[in-house]
Amino acid sequence: MTKALQDAFAAASRLPERDQDSLAAAILEEVALEERWASSLRATAGALEQLADEAIADHKANRAEPLDPDKL
Repeated sequence: MTKALQDAFAAASRLPERDQDSLAAAILEEVALEERWASSLRATAGALEQLADEAIADHKANRAEPLDPDKL
């Protein structure tokens, strides 16, 4: 565990029990979301790599258009 996380837990331990439970639930949810995100990226890595290769090929062949944020 990092020093920063230890410091955060030490500070959190001084909160009222109800606030500690709320903070713990938020941390656990964040960790679960991060794990799902990482799993999703691993599952789609091949497709993302193929899309990136196609985008690079289009750019090199001058088939890509500049992005206009006003048209999004």
